[in-house]
Amino acid sequence: MTKLRVGLLFGGRSGEHEVSINSARAIAQALSAEQNASKYEILPFYIQKNGCWLAGELAQKILATGIPQLEPQNLNPWKIPDQVTEVEVWFPILHGPNGEDGTIQGLLTLMQVPFVGSGVLGSALGMDKIAMKMVFQQAGLPQVKYKALTRAQVWSNPCVFPKLCDEIEAALDYPCFVKPANLGSSVGITKVRSRSELETALDNAATYDRRIIVEAGVLAREVECAVLGNDQTQASIVGEITFNSDFYDYETKYTAGQADLLIPAPIPDTVSRQIQDMALQAFAAVDAAGLARVDFFYLEATGEILINEINTLPGFTATSMYPQLWANSGVSFPELVDRLIQLALEKSSSQKSSSEPN
Repeated sequence: MTKLRVGLLFGGRSGEHEVSINSARAIAQALSAEQNASKYEILPFYIQKNGCWLAGELAQKILATGIPQLEPQNLNPWKIPDQVTEVEVWFPILHGPNGEDGTIQGLLTLMQVPFVGSGVLGSALGMDKIAMKMVFQQAGLPQVKYKALTRAQVWSNPCVFPKLCDEIEAALDYPCFVKPANLGSSVGITKVRSRSELETALDNAATYDRRIIVEAGVLAREVECAVLGNDQTQASIVGEITFNSDFYDYETKYTAGQADLLIPAPIPDTVSRQIQDMALQAFAAVDAAGLARVDFFYLEATGEILINEINTLPGFTATSMYPQLWANSGVSFPELVDRLIQLALEKSSSQKSSSEPN
């Protein structure tokens, strides 16, 4: 049987470059597992932090060692390797900006080759926290109070800045969270408890993104649910993240021993079912495809469930929450990777059929 050539696309220009490499290594191992080895051939493509693409032996070396390539091998970042013409289905695992925000999805769409995950719209909505919340609001999904801002408002006339802080304090209580709208892995997020901390946090967030969001803080348990599918979707069992740090920041996420995953989450079955239903609603609301992890706040004291965000290209190492949720739902890592590739082919076939003239 002829093997399907899978273009494994990893690295990227975001702050989650190293996370992407780790995810790609896990996926490559799953594609090489006994049940998949006869079906798939891996063609690795590595995007350096400067945007240059590497393929062949150079990309394979990064995949094998897990060590980023820092020295540019290609002085023209727009030069895409010729090997892309050999790819029959893409598996992009580029986390963060320029990877899960619709940009690479647009390029892959133009290539007219199937790819794993959401398209341009679902990826863009899933990445931009402000647009995401507007869509969730339209879908009737409950969420925390928030205020959307722009860098121009923060860095405008110094006389205007105090008024902006007054407006935020009038809308939200302390503590609250200041976040860049378009970054992942909690990069640039600050928990603030006072006016002085708010001012510093807004200035910091503005260095990361021109769009900023300030969210109300809530005393809640953080639970997550994985979704798999295209038009016919499935929700995994629900998991919970526990940690001792002040909030689930970058260091807590990626430092061993800083956080624990409880799967299944020790919550009532009725709450789990409601979270699963809301996860499927969120997936449909942003027009996601293939995979997503949906994060929630569970306010145990009141029984409320608030949606936090959807991640259309979640971390994919063997210990990441998304594959762990499916492993505990009866879908092994190699089987999950196989199903995602088949969903990519299904999505591409469906799109081609709908675009054909009657």
